Amino acid sequence: MSGQSLLVPGELSPVRSVPGNIRRPEYVGKPAPTPYTGPEVQTAETIEAMRIAGRIAAQAMEEAAKHITPGVTTDELDRVAHEYMCDHGAYPSTLGYRGFPKSLCSSLNEVICHGIPDSTVLKDGDIVNLDVTAYIGGVHGDNNATYLCGEVDEESRLLVERTREALNRAIKAVRPGRQINVIGRVIESYAKRFGYGVVRDFTGHGINSSFHSGLIIPHYDSPHATTVIEPGMTFTIEPMLTLGTHEYDMWEDGWTVVTKDRKRTAQFEHTLVVTDSGAEILTLP
Repeated sequence: MSGQSLLVPGELSPVRSVPGNIRRPEYVGKPAPTPYTGPEVQTAETIEAMRIAGRIAAQAMEEAAKHITPGVTTDELDRVAHEYMCDHGAYPSTLGYRGFPKSLCSSLNEVICHGIPDSTVLKDGDIVNLDVTAYIGGVHGDNNATYLCGEVDEESRLLVERTREALNRAIKAVRPGRQINVIGRVIESYAKRFGYGVVRDFTGHGINSSFHSGLIIPHYDSPHATTVIEPGMTFTIEPMLTLGTHEYDMWEDGWTVVTKDRKRTAQFEHTLVVTDSGAEILTLP
């Protein structure tokens, strides 16, 4: 792996504004969201609304990713995604969620998840995860992907490629009647072939009118994930694989999660709805 310097926090820009006519999630301006008490199986109307939210989130992420190049700041990527979502009538779900100050998460190199966009400048050889969620029509669509910035070393490139493949394999394993733990079993068994760590403390989740419904989707083979998958369930799968340990440290900002050994990590995510025969991806551009 390239011997790049470890990340340090940058400077935050002012909070971006959202047009007043765009509907806000209920948690905006509050310390925490109201706990979700509804069903994990959604109506056809909710699922259709989630297709719209998911498509906007995927397109906003795609638009921001076009700007990933050495010399660009993570704050600029945030601006691009923020403006895309607002221009399409969607609220950036992360903005104001439990106090998060930005409209996407930007997690570079050793950052597992929840990196805050700031003045950090992308460098040649970085790997960059963008996590974008859009709220529109009363529902959320959540996705993320890891991108290569410039010329990336082979070890990092393979980590990114195989993390994407882990997500694809997990999606194919989704079937009504199976338990949720089949998802983590598939991811963990694939990751172990390459000696990768599988992050355990940050998971996929149920999603609908709630950003995080309470349903947990582990990415390792958890004996506790015995919930049976049903048609109409909506949730994310978002494996986080590492070149070293799955253990982590948290920055003082209370959000940025980095690998304890500071080795690189990659992540991919889609929002899904369970169908009668498998899963449909709702976060396609």
